[in-house]
Amino acid sequence: MTLDTGPAAAAPPATGPSWKRPFFTLWTGQVISLLGSGLVQFAIVWWLTKQTGSGSVLTTAVLLAMLPAVLLAPVAGVVVDRSSRRWVMIVSDGTVALATLALAVLFALGRVEVWHVYLTLFVRGAAGAFQLPAAQSTISLMVPEAHLARVAGLNQMVQGLLTVAAPPLGALVLGVMPFQAVMSIDVVTAMFAIGACLVVAIPRPAATAHAAKPSFVSEMREGLRYVWGWPGLMAVLVMAMVINFFLVAAATLMPILVTEHFGGEMMHLATLESIFGGGAIIGGVTLGLWGGFRPRILTTLMGLIGIGAGFLLMGLTPHNRFGMGLASAFLAASMIPMANGPITAVVQASVAPGMQGRVFALIQSAVTAIAPVGLVVAGPVADVMGVRAWYVMGGAVCAAMGVVGFFVPAVRRIER
Repeated sequence: MTLDTGPAAAAPPATGPSWKRPFFTLWTGQVISLLGSGLVQFAIVWWLTKQTGSGSVLTTAVLLAMLPAVLLAPVAGVVVDRSSRRWVMIVSDGTVALATLALAVLFALGRVEVWHVYLTLFVRGAAGAFQLPAAQSTISLMVPEAHLARVAGLNQMVQGLLTVAAPPLGALVLGVMPFQAVMSIDVVTAMFAIGACLVVAIPRPAATAHAAKPSFVSEMREGLRYVWGWPGLMAVLVMAMVINFFLVAAATLMPILVTEHFGGEMMHLATLESIFGGGAIIGGVTLGLWGGFRPRILTTLMGLIGIGAGFLLMGLTPHNRFGMGLASAFLAASMIPMANGPITAVVQASVAPGMQGRVFALIQSAVTAIAPVGLVVAGPVADVMGVRAWYVMGGAVCAAMGVVGFFVPAVRRIER
């Protein structure tokens, strides 16, 4: 590997305690930036809700934020693998900051319109399509292989913390600051991520020897062939798509479950969402301290069974047993890091560093693309059969896939 500090620099091996300081400096900058993005995301959703009161507007906003990850994944993966990951992350974070700053100016001038918000969300999503695979593929270059699952657990914990913290913090800052000031928070937090990238020496994977430099399109095809030619990864990817089809929609339908089935109010929904976020935090901390089973795929499959059991129980919980519903949500959420963290570590440990950008981008594209399809199907099914039916179906499918995975050689031996 070479470092982004010049052609003469040599990369230290990712072993011993020396890896911790540079990696966690970079990691901390990214976490601060994610917090700012979470606050802005909450503020944008709240503004759209107050201005329009339209479910179609909110759905369109979500789709525009997700669409770039699907459309740009093949291009983003090649760019990440061809380029300095440091500068991919800097440009991505800088693009998000500039787009958000432009929206803040429009708020300050009183000229903002819904389409301005749509455009901002699309640009932020496009930047994220490059930033996420760059960040994920950097981890294996900086973290010893034995600690990859623990770091993945910490990342899952951060997602849980943001789920719990971003809404109340967003509401707090909206209560004391104008919208343009809230938008500016994301600009400031992005500077922490950019600053960390500038001061940390981020390794680069060694270039693969080629008789002639392959074309951009050839490298895109190479990434697709790589994923297609790894039966274990393809099987896990199909499983992830099926599970996302059911469970992203189930999470979206949670307010309906609370109000129509449990007869709850806003505070009941807030409690359920807090419990869900708390479960993700506990699961992430546990994986971060423990590291999971070896081989790692065992932890992922057990996590899938736990997630499925949690959603299944939520669907089967009687209407007068809200406490049981909370316990089921906690179970499902605490297993999400167990399922996601180890499989991420498997890819980081098994895929050549020069290919990881393409692999992570294609995974991101596939699992993101299926979520809107689930949302489209889930609504009518819930209207006809009741929202509980979707939870039961989704939970049963997820748990069944976790069990079946133990008997599929390509999945069980994915790390070989």
